[in-house]
Amino acid sequence: MRGWLDRIRPRKAALTVVVAGAVVAVTAAVVLVSPYDTAAHGASLDLTKRVEQNFKPIPSFTPLVRDAKRAVVSVIVHLKVQRIGYREGEGSQPFFFGLPFPVPFPFHASPPPREVPTKVLGSGFFISPKGYIVTNNHVVKNARTVYVRLDDGQKLGARIVGTDPYTDLAVLKVTRRKPFPFLKLGNSRHVHPGQWVVAIGNPFGLAESATAGIVSALGRYIGDGEHDRFIQTDAPINKGNSGGPLLNEQGEVIGVDTAILSPSGGSDGIGFAIPSNTVNRIARELIRFGHVVHGFIGVEVQQVSPAMAEALDLKTSGGHAYGALVAMVARKSPASHAGLKAGDVIIRVENTLVTSVNDLSWIISEAKPGERIPVTYIRNARTEHTSVIIGKMPKNMNSVFQNATMSAKTPGRKAALGLTLSRLNPYSREKLGVSSTISGVLVAAVTPHSPAEKAGVQPGDIIVGVDSSVVRRVSQVEKDIREAKSRGAAAVALRIMHDNQIIFVAVRFPHGLKRPD
Repeated sequence: MRGWLDRIRPRKAALTVVVAGAVVAVTAAVVLVSPYDTAAHGASLDLTKRVEQNFKPIPSFTPLVRDAKRAVVSVIVHLKVQRIGYREGEGSQPFFFGLPFPVPFPFHASPPPREVPTKVLGSGFFISPKGYIVTNNHVVKNARTVYVRLDDGQKLGARIVGTDPYTDLAVLKVTRRKPFPFLKLGNSRHVHPGQWVVAIGNPFGLAESATAGIVSALGRYIGDGEHDRFIQTDAPINKGNSGGPLLNEQGEVIGVDTAILSPSGGSDGIGFAIPSNTVNRIARELIRFGHVVHGFIGVEVQQVSPAMAEALDLKTSGGHAYGALVAMVARKSPASHAGLKAGDVIIRVENTLVTSVNDLSWIISEAKPGERIPVTYIRNARTEHTSVIIGKMPKNMNSVFQNATMSAKTPGRKAALGLTLSRLNPYSREKLGVSSTISGVLVAAVTPHSPAEKAGVQPGDIIVGVDSSVVRRVSQVEKDIREAKSRGAAAVALRIMHDNQIIFVAVRFPHGLKRPD
């Protein structure tokens, strides 16, 4: 009987051997790691160890949410009256005129449209005990009346103090006898990817909803306008969160929740917030003046592509060229007075490196009108310096560039790179809708599969310059292209007007010609 028990429960001596064997095996496993020789390279390269040294348990957000939500409000906006109508045979189901819904069939006359109010929900938060509230411009845009609902359920009528469509910010004002709890705006320059953040708001009408996440990235450009420089977060943000605060662990507002990137229409973990430093500046101006004046110098710029860098003989780092390529300069603008021209590449403003078009737009818009700022740019492969006196951003930007600097008039014939060029005569101006103030060379045809076609040049485009020079004749275009090819350039930069917008296009020479070393 004992022998049977021994088979399923080893004696102490055997058990000791097994346990000891396990210890030996673990020791051997540790020794196997030694070929990596991590100690020889120093602790500074051991990133896991650095994380362990700085590790702190994740705290509860309960105190933060409990206190901060008292300053967060639900914003209820009744829009200016909308016109709606009804499809025949569909009872009282509304459809909005002008929206891409199917046309009623079989085209019977519908009853006349009637007017009904439309309600929008958003979020906001107090920044002052005096009742000033920050929210998004798109929340209160076209508002007829605005109300806010406080943490305690009280509903107050709100006045729009001012809005700024460029940054999508707005300030509201409510009043009552006792002061309001408020949140402090933090310094967004101290925000770093990886830090914890909490969003509080009114998603889908669910007031005082809190979500947590981290800062995913900084300085995000999402194509929402010239003032894009968002904080990206994975804290869930949904419809109705717009205008609500994004808070750090200290309860400071580091951003205003504004947009989401969402194929599904809900939160997919990619949300964007306006940095608090921008919020602070805009809110102060709205409270003081009721509007915001943004800086303006009068240039249209575009990104410098690798092909464009080759065409303009610009230095690159890792295949990337810094700077913003000036495509147009408005007449009598601050940039024009400072001597900037189309074809210049702005690389530095106020000791700040311009790494992209967005950088330049941001720096200029943040500058105060009347301020003189130094500008460094590249022209004809040489670094130049000037200073620009910042102007006020005009209300109608399109009208500013209608008479932007370009050039004169042209004869016609065939050129290199697959281009067929002709004079820009009164007939072609009328046909293309080109203003008499614009001059250049008309692209009459583009040879299929040619370098020009591959670069995106199309018939009807107007060449207004080659590299940094302006063109007045077809022969001048041909001459400039030949000169670029003879000096060994891999591509030539054509400044063209396409769909009434001036852009640079880099057209590569055949056979991939390279500049001699």
